[in-house]
Amino acid sequence: MVDRIPLYPVRSASAADRRRAAYLSAAAPGPRAERPSRYQLEDESAHLDEMPLMMSEEGFENDESDYHTLPRARVRQRKRGLEWFFCGGWKFLCTSCCDWLINVCQRKRQLRARTVWLGHPEKCEEKHPRNFIKNQKYNIFTFIPGVLYEQFKFFLNLYFLGVSCSQFVPALKIGYLYTYWAPLGFVLAVTIMREAIDEFRRFQRDKEVNSQLYSKLTVRGKMQVKSSDIQVGDLIIVEKNQRIPSDMVFLRTSEKAGSCFIRTDQLDGETDWKLKVAVSCTQRLPALGDLFSISAHVLAPKPQLDIHSFEGTFTWEDSDPPIHESLSIENTLWASTVVASGTVIGVVIYTGKETRSVMNTSNPKNKVGLLDLELNQLTKALFLALVALSVVMVTLQGFVGPWYRNLFRFLLLFSYIIPISLRVNLDMGKAAYGWMMMRDEHIPGTVVRTSTIPEELGRLVYLLTDKTGTLTQNEMVFKRLHLGSVSYGTDTMDEIQSHVRSSYTQLQSQAGGHSSTPPRKAQASGPKVRKSVSSRVHEAVKAVALCHNVTPVYESRTDVTGETEYAEVDQDFSDENRTYQASSPDEVALVQWTESVGLTLVNRDLMSIQLRAPSGQILTFCVLQTFPFTSESKRMGVIVRDESTAEITFYMKGADAVMSTIVQYNDWLEEECGNMAREGLRTLVVAKRALTEEQYEDFESRYTQAKLSVHDRALKVAAVVESLEREMQLLCLTGVEDRLQAGVRPTLEMLRNAGIKIWMLTGDKLETATCIAKSSHLVSRAQDIHVFRPVCLRYYEHELVELACQCPAVVCCRCSPTQKAHIVKLLQQHTRRRTCAIGDGGNDVSMIQAADCGIGIEGKEGKAASLAADFSITQFQHIGRLLMVHGRNSYKRSAALGQFVMHRGLVISTMQAVFSSICYFASVPLYQGFLMVGYATIYTMFPVFSLVLDQDVEPDTAMLYPELYKDLTKGRSLSFKTFLVWVLISIYQGGILMYGALVLFESEFVHVVAISFTALILTELLMVALTIRTWHWLMVVAQFLSLGCYVASLAFLNEYFDIAFITTVTFVWKVSAITVVSCLPLYILKYLKRKLSPPSYSKLTS
Repeated sequence: MVDRIPLYPVRSASAADRRRAAYLSAAAPGPRAERPSRYQLEDESAHLDEMPLMMSEEGFENDESDYHTLPRARVRQRKRGLEWFFCGGWKFLCTSCCDWLINVCQRKRQLRARTVWLGHPEKCEEKHPRNFIKNQKYNIFTFIPGVLYEQFKFFLNLYFLGVSCSQFVPALKIGYLYTYWAPLGFVLAVTIMREAIDEFRRFQRDKEVNSQLYSKLTVRGKMQVKSSDIQVGDLIIVEKNQRIPSDMVFLRTSEKAGSCFIRTDQLDGETDWKLKVAVSCTQRLPALGDLFSISAHVLAPKPQLDIHSFEGTFTWEDSDPPIHESLSIENTLWASTVVASGTVIGVVIYTGKETRSVMNTSNPKNKVGLLDLELNQLTKALFLALVALSVVMVTLQGFVGPWYRNLFRFLLLFSYIIPISLRVNLDMGKAAYGWMMMRDEHIPGTVVRTSTIPEELGRLVYLLTDKTGTLTQNEMVFKRLHLGSVSYGTDTMDEIQSHVRSSYTQLQSQAGGHSSTPPRKAQASGPKVRKSVSSRVHEAVKAVALCHNVTPVYESRTDVTGETEYAEVDQDFSDENRTYQASSPDEVALVQWTESVGLTLVNRDLMSIQLRAPSGQILTFCVLQTFPFTSESKRMGVIVRDESTAEITFYMKGADAVMSTIVQYNDWLEEECGNMAREGLRTLVVAKRALTEEQYEDFESRYTQAKLSVHDRALKVAAVVESLEREMQLLCLTGVEDRLQAGVRPTLEMLRNAGIKIWMLTGDKLETATCIAKSSHLVSRAQDIHVFRPVCLRYYEHELVELACQCPAVVCCRCSPTQKAHIVKLLQQHTRRRTCAIGDGGNDVSMIQAADCGIGIEGKEGKAASLAADFSITQFQHIGRLLMVHGRNSYKRSAALGQFVMHRGLVISTMQAVFSSICYFASVPLYQGFLMVGYATIYTMFPVFSLVLDQDVEPDTAMLYPELYKDLTKGRSLSFKTFLVWVLISIYQGGILMYGALVLFESEFVHVVAISFTALILTELLMVALTIRTWHWLMVVAQFLSLGCYVASLAFLNEYFDIAFITTVTFVWKVSAITVVSCLPLYILKYLKRKLSPPSYSKLTS
């Protein structure tokens, strides 16, 4: 009752009824139907404060598409005039103008339904796109402009482009051109080469796919055709293990059953094979060439995104009478799927960009790490400091002469405040972090697919995880059978086996004693007689063995040619050759359980099901109708006729939420479903209904008529099927367990201790999800669980997210793929914290791509999530080391590396400022030519880059104390505070180096350059040593290598240094004195800080 109490007064029933009736009449089909105007929707906002917080489950599950169109509870006051323009209105205007220009220049063709004639592409009423796959970003004309735009849209690169171009102006020229263009050219060359390689690889993949040869059926016979040359209306033959090139309607197959299996892992991420059915009238044609002797066409709807639905009609016109056959998703072969059995022939209905696979392929957003955004802000701050320093210099100069030219020259002189090597070092560092992750032997199989955001692994606050296949193994094991009065578990399965054996023994003896008796007709209703436990068990097991979509596949031994073929099922029923294929692992688990208790599925085709009894007898059932499972109906059913008794039975199984209203009244179903859900079991309710011949014939006529409807076919079909779903006899309740992944519990405990809030998003029911949350220790035993029934996110979005974010763990049930992605976006918008999504199936791709950091698991649901993710792992428990160790190291190292590279530029800019101020504010460079290039490259590059090997704590310590991860989310390693400290250090050291050289030099200016530059190189090497927390042998090599390169280059720098002076003792002691004064105080301060205020991790390491 509590769940039904509204928080606010509800509108009166009469007013609500009037509004509902007005809306339904407006939405009804017909000439008078009009869509509700946007003013009517806006008027609804006046009643938002009257809406209840709770709403029905049906309403919640069906309101996803309306989310973005309905008004919000919090309506911000609209800005007007100039305020609107400067607060984002200009962006809206620019976007609108660009969209208008694009629409004018490139008008999109309106998608329409089509009539496709078999084997006659020329009869198409309109031109369709080529069956050409193109994943390339650029072409030969747009490659260079496109790559340059992607680079120069960043402030750092655009700034250096302007600085480099200014050197072509004689009045602004400071030094040699190569000192500016060489670093910029190196960055651009590396980027262009990387993009060119990726583009060439995409071109090769596209060319390989587009050049694949297929057999096309024509009037003259078969001919080979490229995939890119296939047209709508062509008849294409696809062999086993061959990719389907375009969307087709399935016409014929070499399989006698008239059906085939296809693999769809590249389309929807599911590894289970799908059963496809050929059009019956074309499958019955005697020969393949007869497809051209008939006049037939397919009426197909317009291209759409949904890969799970299709409504079409096949018409054979020159038949007497004309044959009309309805087409559904079972009759389609979508592009990018693979034929798993037999050879198929189909007619092409969609090509190229109109195929389901291409329409569902969306370019993922370019993810930018939080560290990159922070560095971009610091870069802008440095630019403001650069401008301010240049203005101060010109001001102190007195604005004499062409002061604006001097201003630009000062801007160029101090341009090293913003180092162009920052981007190069960070990109190389990220590549190194990815290499380390993939080489870590503790997390084998890890793949880094996006090398731009490894630091995000160290900044995560929210982890959103899938349940099935991620926290669980997606390995279903049958655990419980409940008949109402008796329950069977894993330890009492032998009792079920004995009941089944005794039931079939009794039936066989009865059949032998009454062999002359004709088959009896099924009775629609009769007196209710209390059945024995044995007969009830037998009915339940038989229902489970018949009501499914599982097909047994028999694989024979390898033949002489080395090829493995599928044997005919009537030749070999041996258990060792049989495997089960189904669209869900739950189905396979149920059929495997019936096999274990004695009732084995040995054959399944479109028309019949064969079971083997414990005695070896083959029981044959004719399949009259099959109603597949859908996410809307949450149930599946089958109508079969027993060949031995001619009884017609309608079997159905589904979720308890929908089956409880279909079955006859009982007092145990709801309670037992709750008990099984609390044990973590996935429940299915199984029921049946006996039909007479008259009842079935009436149903069949209405069902066939509904399937041929052009408008609202799905609704009419569902209405006819629901006419049978009344007062069904409840047979049993099954419970299947999905086992937890290895190491899930300690991993979740580690993440929770690290301060990461974990949200589990699943499509399962509330009870099952809650149970898994408890068993996996996502929710501890001491924590209270607050359940919110379906909440209307339209009106209470902010309040709900604000409340949920305060919880240590959240479980979201009944989530569709788009709802999972929407929850991720809600967290990003409301919290501004970094989110990570992890999943293993195709239904998790949207969530993974929407999160700041996406992790995919290669599981039993395929590789769709793994391929779409930024990082791919093989087990959920690997995420602990990925975050605690590699995430920590990546963030700490990049923060130190970025700040040190900025420090390197600030030091030399400070020296330039001191030099210019002493020289009467003249805009004259201190160092020219190769000295500037060498300073940023070979003289300091190796030691600075060796910071990517540094670590503050050992990996074992980081895993043992996950609480250390909490400090990372605060962003203290890179902030304006730490940046200001580095600025002060740079000003101090730059001033000491320059003033010391000016004080100690004696006669010639060239001595100032030699003393100051040598002291600068030594200072940078010592500062790297001061920054390092854990030494690596490569760091020592980098230090001596850089020092050796500088000493060796002195012999070739006669233009800048006096060789006679630098070989004297005077030069050595002056350089040593300046270096000691610039570095020793910093070493003392670091020692005192470690003693007086040690970091948290130092207490653990000591």
